[in-house]
Amino acid sequence: MTVAVVLFTADLRLRDHPPLHAALRSADEVVPLFVLDPGVHAAGFDAPNRRAFLADCLSDVDDGLRRRGGRLVVRSGPVDREVRAVAAACGATEVHLAAGVTAYAHRREERLRRKLGTAGVALRVHEAVITAVAPGAVTPAGSDHFAVFTPYSRRWSEQTLRTPLAAPRAVRVPDGVHGEPLPGRADGSGTSPGLPPGGETAGRDRLARWTRSGGLDAYEERHDDLAGDATSRLSPYLHFGALSAVEAVHRARARGGPGAETFVRQLCWRDFHHQVLAARPEASWRDYRTRDDRWRGEDDAAGDIAAWRDGRTGYPIVDAAMRQLRHEGWMHNRARLLTASFLTKTLYVDWRIGARHFLDLLVDGDIVNNQLNWQWAAGTGTDTRPHRVLNPTVQAKRFDPDGAYVRRWVPELADVDAGRIHEPWRLPEDRRTALAYPSPIVDLADALTRFRHARGRD
Repeated sequence: MTVAVVLFTADLRLRDHPPLHAALRSADEVVPLFVLDPGVHAAGFDAPNRRAFLADCLSDVDDGLRRRGGRLVVRSGPVDREVRAVAAACGATEVHLAAGVTAYAHRREERLRRKLGTAGVALRVHEAVITAVAPGAVTPAGSDHFAVFTPYSRRWSEQTLRTPLAAPRAVRVPDGVHGEPLPGRADGSGTSPGLPPGGETAGRDRLARWTRSGGLDAYEERHDDLAGDATSRLSPYLHFGALSAVEAVHRARARGGPGAETFVRQLCWRDFHHQVLAARPEASWRDYRTRDDRWRGEDDAAGDIAAWRDGRTGYPIVDAAMRQLRHEGWMHNRARLLTASFLTKTLYVDWRIGARHFLDLLVDGDIVNNQLNWQWAAGTGTDTRPHRVLNPTVQAKRFDPDGAYVRRWVPELADVDAGRIHEPWRLPEDRRTALAYPSPIVDLADALTRFRHARGRD
């Protein structure tokens, strides 16, 4: 009787799961395993929102496996130690794993390869499980990765994606492999009140409902509409691998149309960032392209940083977005860009401070997309116009013209008309005082001048 182990990481689903299918083909019995790694906690990455969402995902995977005669084995401890112990307990000869791109994922893979190798257990690493196209599958001449999105997207679009795999009909788990009780959402505290449910079932249901309701068809026209809330909200499910990026691309392309094309382009951006970080893992904490910025830090910008975090900057669109983040553990992509630009280029605060705050709250927060999107906004990443500044008032009038998004999240301004809601400082003084809403913490024109001077653009 042959046995294989499947180590689940950021691929918490049963449909379109190449490591699980490969293990079922090669062995009579399979141990689906997830390890709660204390290293993730020590690094501060198991924030409450992601911990709660993870609990939902693990429960859903376990439910799906039990319907197929199996179960999910959960262990706690260093990943290499626990995987080797499980492999030894069941006599496994192979361990299957989805490839990752972060420095942490690379170290984990090397430790596993080393420790399993000494025990005569083979490590099988599978590409294009977390992404649609594997990092490094397409490269430009003379480089190990694309540094600009447009040429990458052209090559990415030419790739033939594998056919999505069905969920297995049966999974037979050997006796005698012991695990721990699954974590539950209620085990933790500090989660955002509006946090969505996690898991493959919830993710597939959201994709199906969004597509049926016309969300995919309208995506090209409406994806930047802040008040319309017309995006897919699938990012948490993609982050945890509860939804397959390969399957999402296939389904969108089968639907066709401008909306589907724009949606697929967003999935391409996700893969683009993965291939950048795979080649340059240090970009998770160091400027990808330095501009020799002398950023303000926690000490000299403490008041501005606190106002930004709390949604009290005096710029309604920024404050609405930051309050949405705290309440839902999620933020509209357009809002992420403008709040990041405001912190880095208007307040001239180090992008790492903003990225850390987002990781503390975002349920979809990951090192790849969070850090590289922040670097894009800060002008230290892959943006071909690194000095661009997103004016929050201009952005608000364009993407929330009636002020509905601001009214939803900044109730102090609920009765302000559309003509002044994005510029409440222009209201008569008595009306402005009655709002109990702060004055702007910075003058935009002065801030732009300071930023251009700091970047040597005067």
